[in-house]
Amino acid sequence: MKINGNEIRPGNLIEHKGALWRAVKCQAVKPGKGGAFNQVELKDIRTGTKLNERFRASETVEKVRLEQNEYTYLFADGDMITFMDSETFEQITVNAELVGEPAVFLQDGMVVTIESFEGEPLAVTLPEHVVCQIVEADAVVKGQTQSSSFKPAVLDNGVRILVPPHIESGTRVVVNTTECTYLERAKD
Repeated sequence: MKINGNEIRPGNLIEHKGALWRAVKCQAVKPGKGGAFNQVELKDIRTGTKLNERFRASETVEKVRLEQNEYTYLFADGDMITFMDSETFEQITVNAELVGEPAVFLQDGMVVTIESFEGEPLAVTLPEHVVCQIVEADAVVKGQTQSSSFKPAVLDNGVRILVPPHIESGTRVVVNTTECTYLERAKD
């Protein structure tokens, strides 16, 4: 779908100079002399390189839509992670770099969203919250107020997070996968 250069917004995916770019920042500029333009910071979704471009309203760019499909996590083998389409039972194997740091939160049977363009997987998105178990938690230091203090703890997947003093080893907690932070005690 073609759009004008001044219609590019952060998060848009465009095809430019033979590559796929995600708009990170956009700023409309109206100089005193000359025509207005849209200053856009682009990031190549395959290589991660950044580029600053000016797009005038008269220019057109190709806006790309990614296919989003839900897959179930099966297993990890070294640097490769295998997922399965729940409807077709077709398996897909992607590099762990595509998932990034949240890969430590992958659990058997977890449903993830894989974005792809022309059959090529480009990004894997995990659920925003997962339930993990605390396997190790430091003792409470006497005299700390409950609202402002946190203590270190280790999850069952080896990740270290900060939790409130009342959380003990063996407690199941809800963790934010993008920020790797404690949210609340699990309600189960």
